[in-house]
Amino acid sequence: MCELKTDVETGAIGVDERSSMKGLEKRSLGKTDASVTFMGFGALEIGRDWGLGDKTRPEEDEAITVLNGVLDTGINMIDTASAYHLSEARIGKGIGGRRAEYFLASKCGEHSRESKTYYDFSYEAVAGSIDRSLELLHTEQIDLMQIHFGPDAQKVVDDGETVRAMQEAKEAGKVRLLGASCGCNIAEQCVDLGVFDAMQIDYSLMNRRDEGLIARCEELGVGVVIKGGVGRGRLTPKVLDHMDALDDGAREKVTAFLELADGDGEQLMAMALNFLYQSSGVTSVLLGPKNLAHVKSNIELLEREIDQS
Repeated sequence: MCELKTDVETGAIGVDERSSMKGLEKRSLGKTDASVTFMGFGALEIGRDWGLGDKTRPEEDEAITVLNGVLDTGINMIDTASAYHLSEARIGKGIGGRRAEYFLASKCGEHSRESKTYYDFSYEAVAGSIDRSLELLHTEQIDLMQIHFGPDAQKVVDDGETVRAMQEAKEAGKVRLLGASCGCNIAEQCVDLGVFDAMQIDYSLMNRRDEGLIARCEELGVGVVIKGGVGRGRLTPKVLDHMDALDDGAREKVTAFLELADGDGEQLMAMALNFLYQSSGVTSVLLGPKNLAHVKSNIELLEREIDQS
């Protein structure tokens, strides 16, 4: 495994090392002029209690340390949402002053009401949500605004109010590009609308349901951002301590992949990351480390040579 040379305090990776790291490889977001690193930072867990095992979000100081460490490594893709409770505010406070260094994606439609969320896809709610996100994120423009689909996704598409609010925000310069976070049939409809520049899709070694959708996006020049790329923790070392928490179907799949990895949790994650790296049409993969050590180890694991046979 390639050992990264980093600054002890910040975790910063030297420029020479960055140029050869798979995780820091820049990829075009579809046919747009945006370029993002293959490995992106998903900011859900720094703002909202979530995850496999320890669900507690970090304290604000630790979250801000992680955010700055992410940028110091060379990762330039930051993804958040209005539904991630404290996430947007922490991004704004922690790295708002480094705004030129990262591509910023957020979401609308699902809203935060600590400690729960609720859905409101009306024009007024979405327009207000975008304005609030701009304020919390300390920015004049969000690079990618995505619909955060939930129940009744078909109704949201048919009504068109959410898309109208997003398009008007784009025309006003508040948003640069439009996208959607969803899957299955509704995602195919979104792609065919011709409105969206990128799709956020749940896809991994253990969930290949949307493989055809990714191919369709690639054909049309729509960027693909992957969520759930390590199975929401089930394809990471932490799964070894939480096998009993998995349902029968997931446990069976994870057990099979662990056998291929010789029971090594790090090798399991390396397999999952390399699978996505080799997947045609994938632009960026979101990971949500809660500390600097995991930011570094994620990049290192992708450097492992994996037998793809």
